[in-house]
Amino acid sequence: MTLTTEQSTSQAHTNAVQTILSSLTDTHQFDLTQIKTDAESLEHWGKDWTKHFAPAAAAIVFPKTTEQVQAIILLANEHNVVLTPSGGRTGLSAGAVAANGEIVVSMDKMNQIGQFYPADRMVEIEAGVVTEQLQQFAESKDLYYPVDFASAGSSQMGGNIGTNAGGIKVIRYGMTRQWIMGLTVVTGKGDILHLNRGMVKNATGYDLRQLFIGAEGTLGLVTHAQIKLERQPQDLNVMVLGMDNFSDVMNVLSAFQAQIDLTAFEFFDDVAVDKLMAHGQVQEPFESRTKFYTLLEFEAPYEPIMEKAMAIFEQCMEEGWVVDGVMSQSLSQAAELWKLREYISETISVFTPYKNDVSVLISYVPEFIAEIDAIVSSNYPDFEVCWFGHIGDGNLHLNILKPENMSKDDFFAECQIVNKYVFETVQKYGGSVSAEHGVGMTKKPYLQYSRSETEIDYLREVKKVFDPNNIMNRGKIFDM
Repeated sequence: MTLTTEQSTSQAHTNAVQTILSSLTDTHQFDLTQIKTDAESLEHWGKDWTKHFAPAAAAIVFPKTTEQVQAIILLANEHNVVLTPSGGRTGLSAGAVAANGEIVVSMDKMNQIGQFYPADRMVEIEAGVVTEQLQQFAESKDLYYPVDFASAGSSQMGGNIGTNAGGIKVIRYGMTRQWIMGLTVVTGKGDILHLNRGMVKNATGYDLRQLFIGAEGTLGLVTHAQIKLERQPQDLNVMVLGMDNFSDVMNVLSAFQAQIDLTAFEFFDDVAVDKLMAHGQVQEPFESRTKFYTLLEFEAPYEPIMEKAMAIFEQCMEEGWVVDGVMSQSLSQAAELWKLREYISETISVFTPYKNDVSVLISYVPEFIAEIDAIVSSNYPDFEVCWFGHIGDGNLHLNILKPENMSKDDFFAECQIVNKYVFETVQKYGGSVSAEHGVGMTKKPYLQYSRSETEIDYLREVKKVFDPNNIMNRGKIFDM
């Protein structure tokens, strides 16, 4: 029987993958627990939280050292097999989806916390360390790792670095990028680089570390990182405020920021609260129901700060910006109030939401939301829309909820139609089509709304330097 060209290519790929796996066990000290090819494992490790692409990985490998990562990359180059990096797989842009027969490189077994440098407030970690694991280590040293989000219990630091993850504390502490003092990476060519080595001051040319932060594994793989830690926040207090006009959300933000250093300023709408109350896991913050809600957090280790916060709250009430509000009286009550924001994604997940994670300058947020609302309501008058996000840093999450009587495929097809108008509005305001989940495959068709063609050409040229054979996370961010 004569094989077709497609069958021949497929068989050649299968043979190449098998050759790589055999070499890893025969020559590079991989044991049987470090390679998986069963269907259940390929499904589990071959995808992230996105639902748009079916996983189709060829194998999953679990390196334990930087040298084993290097071996994988060198073999992949030799046999022209594409690699997909895998961390906690909590992303929403399909950046960790292996949809075309890739070998998935999971960092699950590189999950150790290494040397701690007290004078530098810095710790060395492996890329597979879970965010919450790092946070707990920092706490054990009376320090703090402030980059935080709902998936902290499962997201891995390598993935956070690959997407420059943000979260709920960006208004005070910035993105992941601000906390990375050094990286060990294996480039797409298979070279091991030690970048910046943890130094605060280093004026010796290009800072290649910054290229790998946010590169989504397209230039190489991060294996170790040196992470800066911070002093622990003291006496955190949480307020939840209700208001009827979005312009008042911005007035409240301005009033508090003028006098107090906020650690968080989150917002959500009445649709989110309706779903939360129906789900029954959280309590109403106060008796009044309003159109919009904000959750703000600040440190108040001294009584004058608390007095100032109360005075600002009273001013907001007098101005008519705030309808009602509540402030935490204990750490446990603060945690309960945070659930109003943190449980939204989980609660609305049953509605198979179509999500968009975008950002604009804070100054443009009111106009931007108004325009997007008009676009969605005119195109989908029967769809429910749920807004929430990190207003304090201009990051908004648009969630269109699937009607119960509509299939997922039909729903997503309908929502795709409006994407162009949403991203044209993002472009109009000079914003980003992806604020904190990366580009991956889901945002790749829309990258030109945030980056010029000239910029994208430069990105391609950078990738050619580090990954000349295009074996690192091929098809993510842009096509070569």
